[in-house]
Amino acid sequence: MLYRNKVDKMLIGLRERLVISVSIERVKAHFKQWNREAEVMEFKSSSATVQQAAETIGVLPEQIAKTLSFRGKEDKAILVVAAGDAKIDNKKFRHTFGFKARMLSHDEVQEQTGHEVGGVCPFGLANDLDVYLDVSMKRFDKVFPACGSTNSAIELTCEELFTYSFAKAWVDVCKGWQEEEIGITSGESSKSAT
Repeated sequence: MLYRNKVDKMLIGLRERLVISVSIERVKAHFKQWNREAEVMEFKSSSATVQQAAETIGVLPEQIAKTLSFRGKEDKAILVVAAGDAKIDNKKFRHTFGFKARMLSHDEVQEQTGHEVGGVCPFGLANDLDVYLDVSMKRFDKVFPACGSTNSAIELTCEELFTYSFAKAWVDVCKGWQEEEIGITSGESSKSAT
């Protein structure tokens, strides 16, 4: 039985590396239509979480453009890309989309997007999904979304992100990122609020 577990573990590891390899190559192929595929950054360290990505890239966590996967209508996922410090506001989400914000499971994320959790992005998707960008990112000149793996990213302007993700619209479905929401007064730094 121990041997079986080692083989299973090895096969699972190989499958995960293959999925990630295919995923990042699909993202690079996506960027090739704008001659930007060489700008996809791959790191030796993990960029799977907002904090890890910020540390790896050397930017503020807020500048990480995280892609959140939700159940849409008829079980088709929708993606919302938001600033790293933003959190979904359920009331705003329901008002904007007409249904409750329900995150996809780990397996559903991979099935719907073709990307593993930690590398989900709105590029090179396995299925034709609706992508929305949250206004929380508009306060930055540059943002850094993942590129299909847990150790990749690309630097984009918000306008480029909108174009390259084929986004449907800018939406306002997040909270926790605006100064008045996080209790910042005029004398405090936004860094201290994260």
